[in-house]
Amino acid sequence: MRDETGIMGRMPGYRVVIITLDSHAAGPGRRAMDVLATDYPGLDLQIHAAAEWGETPGAFEAAEEAVRNGDIIIANLLFLEEHVARILPALRARRDHCDAMIGVVADAEVVKLTRMGTLDMTAPPSTMGKLMKRLRGSSKPSTESGAKKMAMLRRLPKILKYLPGKAQDLRAWFLVMQYWLGGSDDNVRSMIQFLLNRYATDTGWQESPEAAAPIDYPDVGLYHPDLPHRITTDPTDLPGPVGAELTVGVVMLRSYVLSSDTAHYDGVIRGLEAKGIRVLPAFSGGLDARPAIDAYFGGKIDALVSLTGFSLVGGPAYNDNDAALEVLSVLDVPYVAAHSLEFQTLGQWADSSGGLGPIETTMLVALPELDGATCPSVFGGRLGPEGCGGCAHACQVVEPKAMVPCHERIDSLTEKVRRVARLRRKQNAEKKVGVVLFGFPPNAGATGTAAYLSVFESLFNTLHEMKARGYIVEVPDSVDALRALVLQGNAAQYGQEANVAAHVSADTIVRTSPHLSEIEAVWGPAPGRVQSDGRGVFVLGKDLGNVFVGVQPAFGYEGDPMRLLFEKGFAPTHAFSTFYSWLRDTYCVDALLHFGMHGALEFMPGKQAGMGARDWPDRLIGDMPNVYLYAANNPSEASLAKRRSGAVMVTHLTPPLAQSGLYKGLADLKDSLIRWRSLDADNKTVRAELEALIVEQAEAVDMGGTSPDALWLKLLETENALIPDGLHVVGTKFTDAQRAEYLDLMPHADKAARDRVDALLQNETELTALMNALDARFIPPVPGGDLIRSTDILPTGRNIHAFDPFRMPTAYACRDGAKQAQLLLDTHPTLPRSIALVLWGSDNIKSDGGPIAQALALMGCTPRFDSFGRLAGADLIPLEELGRPRIDVVMTLSGIFRDLLPLQSRMLAEAALKCAKADEPVEMNYVRAHALAYAETQGCDLETASLRVFSNAEGAYGSNVNQLVDSSAFGDEDELADAYENRKSFAYGVDGKSAANPKLLQQALADVELAYQNLESVELGVTTVDHYFDTLGGIARAVKRARGSDAAVYIGDQTRGAAKVRTLKDQVALETRARSLNPKFFEGLLKHGAEGVRQIEAHVTNTMGWSATTGQVDDWVYQRISETFVLDDDMRQRLADLNPTASSRMANRLLEASDRNYWQPDADTLTALQDAADALEDKLEGIAAE
Repeated sequence: MRDETGIMGRMPGYRVVIITLDSHAAGPGRRAMDVLATDYPGLDLQIHAAAEWGETPGAFEAAEEAVRNGDIIIANLLFLEEHVARILPALRARRDHCDAMIGVVADAEVVKLTRMGTLDMTAPPSTMGKLMKRLRGSSKPSTESGAKKMAMLRRLPKILKYLPGKAQDLRAWFLVMQYWLGGSDDNVRSMIQFLLNRYATDTGWQESPEAAAPIDYPDVGLYHPDLPHRITTDPTDLPGPVGAELTVGVVMLRSYVLSSDTAHYDGVIRGLEAKGIRVLPAFSGGLDARPAIDAYFGGKIDALVSLTGFSLVGGPAYNDNDAALEVLSVLDVPYVAAHSLEFQTLGQWADSSGGLGPIETTMLVALPELDGATCPSVFGGRLGPEGCGGCAHACQVVEPKAMVPCHERIDSLTEKVRRVARLRRKQNAEKKVGVVLFGFPPNAGATGTAAYLSVFESLFNTLHEMKARGYIVEVPDSVDALRALVLQGNAAQYGQEANVAAHVSADTIVRTSPHLSEIEAVWGPAPGRVQSDGRGVFVLGKDLGNVFVGVQPAFGYEGDPMRLLFEKGFAPTHAFSTFYSWLRDTYCVDALLHFGMHGALEFMPGKQAGMGARDWPDRLIGDMPNVYLYAANNPSEASLAKRRSGAVMVTHLTPPLAQSGLYKGLADLKDSLIRWRSLDADNKTVRAELEALIVEQAEAVDMGGTSPDALWLKLLETENALIPDGLHVVGTKFTDAQRAEYLDLMPHADKAARDRVDALLQNETELTALMNALDARFIPPVPGGDLIRSTDILPTGRNIHAFDPFRMPTAYACRDGAKQAQLLLDTHPTLPRSIALVLWGSDNIKSDGGPIAQALALMGCTPRFDSFGRLAGADLIPLEELGRPRIDVVMTLSGIFRDLLPLQSRMLAEAALKCAKADEPVEMNYVRAHALAYAETQGCDLETASLRVFSNAEGAYGSNVNQLVDSSAFGDEDELADAYENRKSFAYGVDGKSAANPKLLQQALADVELAYQNLESVELGVTTVDHYFDTLGGIARAVKRARGSDAAVYIGDQTRGAAKVRTLKDQVALETRARSLNPKFFEGLLKHGAEGVRQIEAHVTNTMGWSATTGQVDDWVYQRISETFVLDDDMRQRLADLNPTASSRMANRLLEASDRNYWQPDADTLTALQDAADALEDKLEGIAAE
């Protein structure tokens, strides 16, 4: 079909078009053209990479135009629906008008388009029907694993010799696959030559030389840029440093090696060798690294680095984590997964505030984490015409479309690998370890605390274990002595919150800080005011030999309303930056151990994923190996910490759970209700007497005005509520009683599961895991979750990861989410037209996407999955099937949800867009009704008006409503709405990108009738942590301002299986009775001393946060808290002795709530409360003076 005239607008010449995933064949294709141009004059070869379609303007349009004019078209490695769906129309339109169309190693819809001579994949001959059906596959989601599909495709070339002679075109299809899978320069050139000779028509070419047969290359081998032929199977052939003490195994993709597109690999190999490390750079075919590992690495390496960008076993089509875990556990070395960029150029990545895109984050980071990978790092990519200005190297294009190393990232990667490999070899007696404790919020008695964890008891046990294993460490005689060494010492002398271990002068900071100007732009000249004496900054902590226990400085902007209202984060303070540089360069740590959940490092400004030279978490942690002890029930924040601080996570249990039970007047009230319920209806006199007593008892426990039947249900709910028993201590096991009570809370588990849990809880695994991590051994992966819902979290002491994002939401989550959505609609008095829904990462990860499914169900949508079972988007449920109007859902995502679940963010945006575009009556589609109205009032298009997914700016987290409340830094409550809207007004669309759109958010909030959030964990309540009122409370306050009146606020509780929707007021009341006022709860905390007092104070502050944002807290809550903890002389003294700062804050917080009219205590109570607060303040000042 050659066209030399260009008639009808077609380009002259003969066009061969290859549509593939990435550009690794661009080099072989370009070099093939140089050779073939003589024999095939007018030949035009174009290779278009689908990976470029998302970020490079015009890339898809160029590919589409090439297909429209192609004469021979080859499509392969197209597995992602977003690629397949876009190009399919053009391929289908061109199929019958070109000489040949070949689909190989691709989605079934692409393979079906194959037409080569007599071979037609859409209508196979009956004699070959079964084989053809297997070859082209199915486009429907299948239970057949991706591994089986890929294995079949890899076997196909081997059966070539068994095909009958008459099936020559089928033989040609096999040959194309062989050529492509062996994609060297020779094979790519021969493939094109073979297709031209066989299928090109009307070309006018003279007879051309016969194409060479496909060259076979080893499936498994070694590569080195300095080898004469670049490939060998003998490790002794490899060059390398003489006398190397460390050896690193590197896994690469065979396709890049064969195509000679290896400059990025070369950069890593040379970078490691420059550090004196012997490198074993291996590859294996079929996207399965196990053959290479088995052949070359066993017992010979100190670390494993995968440069494939995929799971260790699998690729873009599937992943086999169990197989990967088996081989990695045998190797038992650190496993680092780095990645090159194909979906954007290095320059685009460097300039991006978000970093990796949704598909990249999922494939390159999330899936390798399921294998146990750590330290996700960019190491190379391709350059656009503009080059890359992300660092001082300022790389420019040399060879178009060729892979290049990112030298700055490779320097960082190779140093991290060197340090972790050295850590594995080093004797414990020679190691220096920095233990990092946290102290947020500052000046709150919170220094040395962490969620769910008794820090100093756990640290005491950890230090003992380290000493037993040969570390040089001076362990104090007791937990209290350890706490005093770290938190007291000389702290009062310097006016600091902990012992001053070192002083770093301003001159030193100026001389050694590489990013000084950025810090000074925010915090002024060094040393700044935070943790400073004006001459320098203090490093807080205590040196215990070769172990330094340090206190991480605070963010620095706490209590500053102007900074808290800003939409993005800030550079760290001089003190924060100096803390990490001192650990690295002065103390010279071999490893860091961040102790508990959680610190500030991972929340510093920078890219969400795929960090670079400009991102603060990477700058601060640098090359230091990082181990992070983290609660097993928080996979979302743990995953963020893992990715942004390059950490190996080690899980710990949360505290043992128990039923709340009843106490004091609540127990008496239940006794009366039991007697009342047992009486016969005709025993009227006694029933009347009991009813009078019940009324009196109910009033005494602030439950007056409630019928006996309703009281009974409320008491049962309180009695059966689950509460944590104190804090977890690393190095201790559950008692027999705690273990038995835990098992009683798992009625859903069968006997085998209960026996397994019982056995595992009798073992202590966390200290051993911490020691293994500090020895740089492989820490196996584990999903995060709550023990009573997910027994797979046992044993703890493993490397926590999130759920496979491609599989979320699961079918079960969708069914359950639909039920929960209907329960919410049934709970509200009327059918709401618009709902504000808060989505967090953890509750979705632990429920496999339950809250996401709720959002979809409310809109009348369902997730869409591709033929490999991977999430691809959202579709509408027909209105006749839905049976009600589509609800408009304003979805606000936590920053962590945005980072960890970008595919789900895009799916939700697509769902809202499809609802808005649906040709349906507006009275049955509230999304469309509102979108049309917004488009008119705001003068925007329908796509913009349909944006319903909001979150922070890229790289920012939280609304800062919690910090304004904690620091009492707000005047009018509308300032909380300001903070929320400033921080959460970034709309995310179907492309996964964000743009500030505060006007749209405000208009959408004005239509909201109710706000809703799911409880994240059985261990948590809405008064346990400040994140709940920061998100749900923040949006409720913004809704009130936007609409001029309060919206209903609901909490969804599925922590124990059966769903329950409560009003926020009822939820706060339940938690206050079951937790805050319950001796079983607060005595469990107080046995941990200062840390327990801090946890109680946090409950009080969080309760006031709900008053500030929603007004949904009854007066009796404050009254009873005051009576229990402040107005009781003995309790007040007890708390003050344990933690004077936190106890003083508690009293002053209650007074603040009164000052802000959140409750109205009587005059005597207010006076007593003020006197108590003064006494606590005097005690605190006395301690400071001492």
